[in-house]
Amino acid sequence: MTITSTNQAQFFASLKSAIPSYASLVDEVAETLNVSMDSAYRRIRGEKLLDFEELRILCQRFNVSLDKFFSLNSNSIMFQGKTNTYQDDSFMMWMEDVLAQLNLVNSFSHKHVYFLVKDMPPFHHYYHPALAGFKFFFWMKSILLFESLKSVKFSIADNHFEKYREITQKTIKIYNRVPTSEIWNEEGLNTTLRQIEVYHEMGLIKNPEDTITLYNCVLEVIDHLEKMAETGKKSILGHPPTEESAEYKMYLNEIVLGDNTFMAELGETKITYLNHSVMYFIGSTDQKFNESMFKNLENLMKRSTLISGTGEKKRKQFFNKLRKKVEIKLSRVDLRIDTND
Repeated sequence: MTITSTNQAQFFASLKSAIPSYASLVDEVAETLNVSMDSAYRRIRGEKLLDFEELRILCQRFNVSLDKFFSLNSNSIMFQGKTNTYQDDSFMMWMEDVLAQLNLVNSFSHKHVYFLVKDMPPFHHYYHPALAGFKFFFWMKSILLFESLKSVKFSIADNHFEKYREITQKTIKIYNRVPTSEIWNEEGLNTTLRQIEVYHEMGLIKNPEDTITLYNCVLEVIDHLEKMAETGKKSILGHPPTEESAEYKMYLNEIVLGDNTFMAELGETKITYLNHSVMYFIGSTDQKFNESMFKNLENLMKRSTLISGTGEKKRKQFFNKLRKKVEIKLSRVDLRIDTND
């Protein structure tokens, strides 16, 4: 297989779409290959052909497939992502990776994210410190298997949120600047509600009053989501939208249960993130794959009801059903407390 100046130029064109709009391709190439600016320009223009080691380094740095370089028409789809490292700082690493991906999306002038909701998106848990603290504790104890939490029970008073307060606030700030379309189903709250319920039943929540508080936090988040859907704008819990608040579209699909697929538009490029291992994602910039995924999302949105900015009756019915789910859980906790007393 021969490297030509033509497919090398096409390769660098694909790299250009993989970096933030404010970044310089020649600067990135020069730094990655440790060559001069002139040498980088010559490679980008196809005047100097890349060797295979340089090709490997660039593909690794920019997370692109060799298929793109050789214009191969294969059925393979290249994904990149991270997995649980089972280290003490693995959760912070996960938080930093999520923030980095959002910063990348936000760096483009044209940007939009689409979320096919199975579980309430993690960002919505961040609106409430107590609820975020519970989710962080659950992820670290039951998913990341932190040895230090093996015999620890959850307590709001222990403030599991505080260590991650700064990065959580940064994440919410960036997320609220990115236009978003979410396709929901009535099952979207089930995972979080079930996690609270199971921890309560297993005695992994120290104080039953904390269980009640967590359910009330979920109700406050539901109220906030309804306000965002009503205004069609993102905002911080308890605050109205600001000039920086991005568009928020919420669709209701009563037939299809989502799978937490997350797609981002970055200029002319699309990235699809697929969920794995509960909280991790792998991403692909494969053009054919992304165009197919985007058409699927478009079809789902066409067959869904837009309940943000319009559809007031449907919107109220939907959020009232979500509240009813939480109220049923709350009533069961109250009964347990009365019995124990």
